[in-house]
Amino acid sequence: MENWITEFMEQYGYWGILLMIAVENLFPPIPSEIILTFGGFMTTYTGMSVPGVILFATAGSVGGAVILYGIGLLIDVERLEKIVDRYGHLLRVKREDIHRADAWFDKYGYWTVLFCRMVPLVRSLISIPAGMSNMRFWLFLLFTTIGTLAWNTILVMIGAALGDSWESVLHYMDIYSNVVYALLAVGVILVAVMYFRKYRKTDHS
Repeated sequence: MENWITEFMEQYGYWGILLMIAVENLFPPIPSEIILTFGGFMTTYTGMSVPGVILFATAGSVGGAVILYGIGLLIDVERLEKIVDRYGHLLRVKREDIHRADAWFDKYGYWTVLFCRMVPLVRSLISIPAGMSNMRFWLFLLFTTIGTLAWNTILVMIGAALGDSWESVLHYMDIYSNVVYALLAVGVILVAVMYFRKYRKTDHS
């Protein structure tokens, strides 16, 4: 996959970067680390500039995020309630749980979007709950753009600085990703344990 991505970017330049990073947002298995660091490296032997790569990468990334935000709007909380009413007993999920999660996202969602845009895998998926919670679009766009710009700037500049050795950063990005995934897994397990304890107490009361 790496060779195909880099060949596509070399052939189409800025627009190749924009398209690749937009697709990466919709299909997280495509690694943004390769796109951004190689884009930075391309500035060392083509007429492309670091600000230009950052600009097109950010435009593509925000465009992909907006599409996922729209998908979240289509799902919305009301549809989730209908699904929970029908199948919630299987997962022990109630309407109140959805409302609580939605209220939490209403309160902290903007900062969640900002920081999650710099977390592998989650950086793409976070746009869906933002849409589901009906987050104000202009604020979603603002925080998404800020987080995306920070992530893109760091990786593009690293790629430009490393030059031919741009691939060496991928090893450290893999470590970063694995640490993040491990922390997310621990978080999910802790939340699951808390819910099971809560419902066990409810059943016994």
